[in-house]
Amino acid sequence: MFSVTCIAPVNIAIVKYWGKRHEELILPINDSISMTLGTNELCAKTTIAASEGFQHNRMWLNDDELPVEEDSRLMRCLKGVQRLALANVSQKVSLSWKVHIASRNNFPTAAGLASSAAGYACLVYSLARLYGVPINEELTTIARQGSGSACRSLYGGFVQWHRGALEDGSDSVAKPVVSAQHWPNMHVLILVVNDERKKTSSTKGMQRSVTTSQLIQHRVDKIVPERTANLRKAIEARDFPSFAEITMKDSNQFHAIALDTYPPCVYMNDVSHAIVDFVHSYNETIGEVQAAYTFDAGPNACIYVLKENVAKLLAAVQKVFPNDATESVEYLRGITVSDTVEKHPAFNGTLNVQPKNLLKYIIHTKVGDGPCQLSDDDSLLTNGLPLSH
Repeated sequence: MFSVTCIAPVNIAIVKYWGKRHEELILPINDSISMTLGTNELCAKTTIAASEGFQHNRMWLNDDELPVEEDSRLMRCLKGVQRLALANVSQKVSLSWKVHIASRNNFPTAAGLASSAAGYACLVYSLARLYGVPINEELTTIARQGSGSACRSLYGGFVQWHRGALEDGSDSVAKPVVSAQHWPNMHVLILVVNDERKKTSSTKGMQRSVTTSQLIQHRVDKIVPERTANLRKAIEARDFPSFAEITMKDSNQFHAIALDTYPPCVYMNDVSHAIVDFVHSYNETIGEVQAAYTFDAGPNACIYVLKENVAKLLAAVQKVFPNDATESVEYLRGITVSDTVEKHPAFNGTLNVQPKNLLKYIIHTKVGDGPCQLSDDDSLLTNGLPLSH
């Protein structure tokens, strides 16, 4: 039996991917750019074992077994990597052997935190390691067929998923913009408003938007190309104010498209909108742009902030969105803020937000690297079965 265990990161889109021009191949209608987050705080972990003795392909997600052969996306990823493995003449793992897959996320699934991107990226990366397939652009075309955004999670730092033009999707690939080391002090506060499964999935929402929104084609033709070019310049120059403006405008436009969809897709809630108001009020009060929000297809906010401004921003968040559990490790998760929030003067801006506990918890993370392989000691499989908690 041969096995590998790997982890892969979450990525959060800055210029959003929303809408497909080919459903089965998952070809996007526009380019997108994302930032990869640190795996210490948010990641998918996958173990894949292959053995001559396995009778069937099997998979467990968060310890629940899933029907592998009935999952077309999963099978496309498996067969796609095996196809690339045919070129590996030194292959030790027979392509005829069945595989057992165990995967687990250390964050909520299907709550708008890009769990599918991390999961499919980890699946494809782990299969590549198992079969000796190199990590390259061609591999991103396979990850894309599991979950579109997964292609961006195969790299660290800032990543652009190129729309491509070919009908077979071979030029719809992800490529790095810059590594995590280019802008190492870029941090993120994820304000988790709701970690339950969202009402309208991204897949269904995209399908509905492409067929009913009258604004989406204008975004694709006129907005995204210029915005993508300007964002790349801001990232390369480490220009946070320009980065922040582009980030927030694109988030707003994405959710405007969702509302222009018929029937509308509503992903943000009242707390989400209060966070938007807070960020603009915070920047105005500080006198410069130090925070930028973005929302994917869910109510949870990702707030970009430079490392040197994290403690000050966190103090303001805790004032405007008070929580009884602010001293709890379970409430403030991720990277420890060494500079205590008490050292910073209270945020003087005002918002009409009174109730406590509007946020479930906060995750502090930063720009991170791409997937990596772990040691055998980290395996999620024992004799082909998932480990118990």
